Amino acid sequence: MKKTFKILGKLVLVIITILLLLLAFVYIKYNEPLPKGVVGAEADALATKMLTAVDHEAYKNTRYLSWTFRGGHHYVWDKDQHKVDVSWSDTKVALNLKQPKASTVTINDQQVEANEASIHIEKALSYFNNDSFWLVAPHKVFDEGVTRSIVTQENNEKALLVTYTNGGTTPGDSYLWILDEKGFPKGYQMWVSIIPIGGLYASWEDWKTMESGVSLPSMHTLLIMDIPMKNVKAWN
Repeated sequence: MKKTFKILGKLVLVIITILLLLLAFVYIKYNEPLPKGVVGAEADALATKMLTAVDHEAYKNTRYLSWTFRGGHHYVWDKDQHKVDVSWSDTKVALNLKQPKASTVTINDQQVEANEASIHIEKALSYFNNDSFWLVAPHKVFDEGVTRSIVTQENNEKALLVTYTNGGTTPGDSYLWILDEKGFPKGYQMWVSIIPIGGLYASWEDWKTMESGVSLPSMHTLLIMDIPMKNVKAWN
């Protein structure tokens, strides 16, 4: 028995060592400092070009969006009413974005008392803030508290650096949008608090035109990991 535990202990140590070496390799290879951009009319013009490419007017006129994100998070969002039905596992939250405390929670179809519901409401709001960003981030570049600046890359192409100074779950996060010649988003580099490696690139791809006319992505790739957006719909 002791010999078995020793072998298991050594195996765990080897696995931990390999994981640390992989993390160190990824950090050395990909970590970049946050670039400095130039704030001004050129940045706003590039942001506007991106909004035109993804048909922001159609997005503004879209009332409902629904999708499924990794982890089994399901959403039906009524933009006009600022309400979202969020569900995962056996939990359902009728989330009120304007007044989160007015939200309701059911678990296994049983309504949860208000004093116990707050933790589930906070979790639903955190899920929504993150998961909706992966769906509609291009449409948030002129939100309140957002700064926009131009970064000139090594190939002399212009990229759009967007920083969220407040709001959401993790204020202070920055994203460097890489656009094609028409302003359409190809992906972004991220400097975010929940990822210790700065400048990781995530693609925005497999765009589809929704019933309401807005273009939305259905796939992202981060390093070797796919982040699918399933069952994406947008309608009025």
